[in-house]
Amino acid sequence: MSTSKIKKGDMVKVIAGREIDKEGKVLSVDTKNGKVVVEGLNKVTKHEKPSAKNPNGGIVESEAALDISNVMYLHKGKPTRIGFKVEKDENGKVVKKNRIAKKTGEVID
Repeated sequence: MSTSKIKKGDMVKVIAGREIDKEGKVLSVDTKNGKVVVEGLNKVTKHEKPSAKNPNGGIVESEAALDISNVMYLHKGKPTRIGFKVEKDENGKVVKKNRIAKKTGEVID
C-alpha cells in the first residue's frame, strides 16, 4: 500500500459502518493491512484465560481495528480529504513533503 494519509494521533470521523458519525483519536495505524484503531470506537469483548498480565482472567473489552477507508481526517472539526504538497528547492530536489487539507489547502503538519 502507498503512504498512509492517516497517522497516529490524528482526529478522525467514522464515515461508514456500525460506528458512523462518531469521532476519536487514532491509536495505531496498520499500513500493510489498511487498518486503524480509534480510541473508544468499535469495542469488542474477549474472554481471556488467567495469565501473568491478567491474573484473574475474565471478559476484557478493547478497541478493534476499522478499515482505513471508513475514517476521514478532521481538520478544525470538519471532515476533509488529505493530499500531499511537495516542496522543492531551486535544483528540483525534494525538500519536504507536507500533508494538506483538501478543503482549505492548509498544511496539516
